[in-house]
Amino acid sequence: MQTGTFTSFDRQSLFYRKWQQTETKAKVLLLLHRGHEHSARLQEIAENKAFSDYTIYSFDNRGHGNTAVKATVEFMHLVRDLNAFVSFVCDQENINEEDIFVIANSVAGVVSATWVHDYAPKIAGMALIAPAFKIKLYAPFAKPALKLAIQFKPELNITSYVKSKFLTHNKAEQIKYDNDGLITPNIPASQLTSLLDTGERIVADAAMITTPTLVLSAGKDYVVDSKVQGDFYANLSSPLKKFVPLENFYHGVLYEDNAEIAIDEIAAFAKQAYANKASDLSHKLINITEQECDKISYGSMPKLTRVNFALQRIAMKYLGFISKGMKIGLKYGFDSGVTLDHVYKNQPEGKTLAGKLVDKGYLNSIGWKGIRQRKVHSIQAIKDKIEQLKAQNKPVRILDIAGGPARYLVEIAAEYKDVTIQVRDYQTQNIEQGQALAKERNLTNIHYQQSDAFSPDSYLNDEFKPNIVIISGVFELFPDNNLIKNAIQGVTSIIEDEGFLIYTGQPWHPQLKQIAHVLGNHQQSRWVMRRRSQYELDNLFAQHGFEKDKMHIDNWGIFTVSSALFKGEQC
Repeated sequence: MQTGTFTSFDRQSLFYRKWQQTETKAKVLLLLHRGHEHSARLQEIAENKAFSDYTIYSFDNRGHGNTAVKATVEFMHLVRDLNAFVSFVCDQENINEEDIFVIANSVAGVVSATWVHDYAPKIAGMALIAPAFKIKLYAPFAKPALKLAIQFKPELNITSYVKSKFLTHNKAEQIKYDNDGLITPNIPASQLTSLLDTGERIVADAAMITTPTLVLSAGKDYVVDSKVQGDFYANLSSPLKKFVPLENFYHGVLYEDNAEIAIDEIAAFAKQAYANKASDLSHKLINITEQECDKISYGSMPKLTRVNFALQRIAMKYLGFISKGMKIGLKYGFDSGVTLDHVYKNQPEGKTLAGKLVDKGYLNSIGWKGIRQRKVHSIQAIKDKIEQLKAQNKPVRILDIAGGPARYLVEIAAEYKDVTIQVRDYQTQNIEQGQALAKERNLTNIHYQQSDAFSPDSYLNDEFKPNIVIISGVFELFPDNNLIKNAIQGVTSIIEDEGFLIYTGQPWHPQLKQIAHVLGNHQQSRWVMRRRSQYELDNLFAQHGFEKDKMHIDNWGIFTVSSALFKGEQC
């Protein structure tokens, strides 16, 4: 066994272990420990003869085992850690994602499922062992009570009620657990509540998962709700999937008396998954989101929901003018560049104090919070690619095909005076506002041009040859892939080879119905959106020669920012 550390997404060092029983390095298993535990507890499993043909990696979560970093208050950081670990393992072993199979227990099962849902990696498959999508809290109103307590004490920790006797029937394993000084009984309350929220999201939207998946469900689980595991399994779109109920097993499946039953199931499924030939399932996922979109547009709603939305529309129509954000949205559309500019500024404005308070509430809606985080991630991705090109001694030329006023690109232009930026947009008011922003700062390296991103003519005889192209927040507004392919093909005709694309996505949104029935778009009609899974979006760009190399997502799972390398059409 080897040990070491790897650098995660936020440059923190996390401890890992590596086991190798064979000289063959072609396939890698990732073993992920359950909550409160650590990678050393997986040693016997890693050395099991069933896994002798694999190289095996595991790591200690933040606040666990030999990782010195304190436990995170945000569940999604665990997902980002897994994503960073996979990249590290691929680099270490010189393999692709397709060579990796993930085995994840309890909370780690939710981490793995969330990663697969949100990042759409091309791994061979995953085995989820008693995944903790819904934890049995037992105390009435525990979740809302914890959320309230966190408001007063953000760093609040709680101690797990789970004893070893609830994890395994095996007395020897119970003693080992009780005497393990590296077991961590505490968990940040905020991590627990964000885990519960994310678990609900992933189970409800598991249809967007196409990865081969094995679910092992403990028959006597006193820690998590095993019925929800069945809901997750039923929703999966994976052509290769299997659900195995383990009668009389407690939650700690891998430490039970009959753990070999589970291990044999995992080993057999892993072989199947590696032999499985992946096919493009985008069409299936598109059908699902199209049906969802049609239901929002034309389907029935509960009477109370219908009345609620009607009251919101009336209030918006007659009182919206007191909030600057609502006033802008009513005039230009809530999906317009001018609206986004107000959201990015995040400074409540309105008529009277009441107007400012209404605007503050408007700006603090979860969708707009996600939009602002998307901006942070976009700037991070752009700067990363600027530095990569500069390291290659290449002049940097950036094009945003539908950027609106592009306030954040004005900030980039001010910081990087040697970078040339061109912003295009269809709406006159966006061009004028962007030009005014650039003029305020006396910037000469950013230019605005009125153009239709979806018209092939916009890319003909184009003398500007960018090596960074940005497609941000625009494809989310149009459900038809045939339309957006016009823009992608236009981009491929002008982008430099080995140039970078930065694109955003909206794989999930909790307010799709409210937005569709309350807010209007820039065309003064209902703002109905068809979301695209990350799987669909990545495949769409891959068909045109773009290979994704990095991705960011907010803590709510709403907006993604990805970067991809252009390798030429039909790569």
